[in-house]
Amino acid sequence: MILLRAKRCSPLRLASLPPSGPSAASAAALSSLARPSLRASLAPHASHASHASPAIGAIRAFATTGRHAVPSNGSGKVMRLDTINQDVVQFEYAVRGEQAIRAEQLRKQLADKPGTLPFQSIVSCNIGNPQQLKQQPITFYRQVSALVEYPDLMSEKNLPVTSAIFPVDAIQRAKELLKAMGGSSGAYSHSQGIPLVRERVAQFIEARDGYPADPDSIFLTAGASPGVQTVLQTIISHAKVGIMIPIPQYPLYTASIALFQGNAVPYYLDESKDWGMSVAELSRSLHEAREFGLEVRALCVINPGNPTGQCLNIENMREIIEFCKRERIVLLADEVYQTNIYKPAELPFHSFKKVLKSMGPAYDDVELISFHSVSKGTIGECGRRGGYFECTGVDDQVKDMFYKIASVSLCPPVQGQLMVEHMVNPPKPGSPSYELYVQENKGIYESLKRRAERLAAAFNALEGVTCNEAQGAMYLFPRIRLPEKAIQAALAEGKQPDEFYCMALLNATGVCVVAGSGFRQQENTYHFRSTFLPPEEQMDQFIGSIKSFHEGFLQKYA
Repeated sequence: MILLRAKRCSPLRLASLPPSGPSAASAAALSSLARPSLRASLAPHASHASHASPAIGAIRAFATTGRHAVPSNGSGKVMRLDTINQDVVQFEYAVRGEQAIRAEQLRKQLADKPGTLPFQSIVSCNIGNPQQLKQQPITFYRQVSALVEYPDLMSEKNLPVTSAIFPVDAIQRAKELLKAMGGSSGAYSHSQGIPLVRERVAQFIEARDGYPADPDSIFLTAGASPGVQTVLQTIISHAKVGIMIPIPQYPLYTASIALFQGNAVPYYLDESKDWGMSVAELSRSLHEAREFGLEVRALCVINPGNPTGQCLNIENMREIIEFCKRERIVLLADEVYQTNIYKPAELPFHSFKKVLKSMGPAYDDVELISFHSVSKGTIGECGRRGGYFECTGVDDQVKDMFYKIASVSLCPPVQGQLMVEHMVNPPKPGSPSYELYVQENKGIYESLKRRAERLAAAFNALEGVTCNEAQGAMYLFPRIRLPEKAIQAALAEGKQPDEFYCMALLNATGVCVVAGSGFRQQENTYHFRSTFLPPEEQMDQFIGSIKSFHEGFLQKYA
């Protein structure tokens, strides 16, 4: 079943996806995720209209009217909602969507009119933004950044004072990095990233995986997201290219695929098996996409998972690589949560590159692109905008095209590049900053682990709620069973039931989460995604407010 509903800024919204399995419903899911112009070209011919399914009929109707459905406002302006790129108008990005906008309105009300709401603050659990929720930065990283930003602190006249405040290894690192970037963080760097930083990333990858890495195959980026977008933009060369994405998925993928006029091809994670990923499901999804006429070029895997928090075991990863080799599909490995591993004895992190290389020369033709970021882990430097991607088995001429795209933006943010350097090259044992670094890093990690366990237990204690534990990442994705009256009330307002629930939660408690429908989900299931980033000392209040709201919501709609 496909639910289509019109919105002023979103003529098509996929509210839910059908269950997996070789069925007409699964084909409908593909059609619902396909770009409108492609869906029109693949819809049955008019002579066969009587045999078309209701979903195809709805898609055909949208394809012929949806891209120009917004009327002119008569202003005479060149840029209007009906004249700008309709792919921009139609795509949605749930983690910064309606919930987040309402949260900002409430935040402003709290500032302007204190005491007018039944809560004192907004708790932004809609996005993995650790420092917004009081996670402290790593001292060494900020010390080096400060020195690089104001190098006069290291001048001969100021160095005696600076040395009393900053450890010697931070001063040495800052001088080294300033020299590598030409003397100023305010200057453009190499478009692919500062060469020294790329060398450090290569050394980090080699130490992590046990296999060599080439700095020339590494691209520094403004966070992982622009790297994903660069790769998708390059891969999607025509209107029938398909990109396999997990369901539930991170909205970056559906949004970017829509912008580049490609087609999202859903494969389903199994909630009953800790959001497990199976090659049988990948094969089903691929087969149906090809039957639909798509050229499937890439498989996106998020490990550890977002929004679902699962971690892949090494056997599963080998099966996925084998699948990509057999089907000639590029593997896109989103590994930004690789240090957020909460069951390291059972499910340690393995990079896809390490597993691929361990499978021997027979797999050298597999094309792999791996992404990492400074925004997650124990670093949480989201606003610095730093990340990288590494190409393995990718044609040199294609890498030249990645470079050309990077050149258009001149260079990634220099401070983001420096944070990447700190991430991959932290203080070493015996250095002046090492003990404090270990203390801070361990403290953040252990606190995240405790909060993940505690919040999962709290969700599982709520009536009608089940929640898999987080094996990794920063999120929980509980399933909520809603009363029929609540479902009907939501539909009456033109909302998905989990959106309705999440908005009510926000208005009552100030807790901002994201409805599962924003990540896509199995039909007739409802979820929400919440980070477990609120400060540990506030968890009692945070959990208590959710519990009180949930009980009241169920009573109201009983």
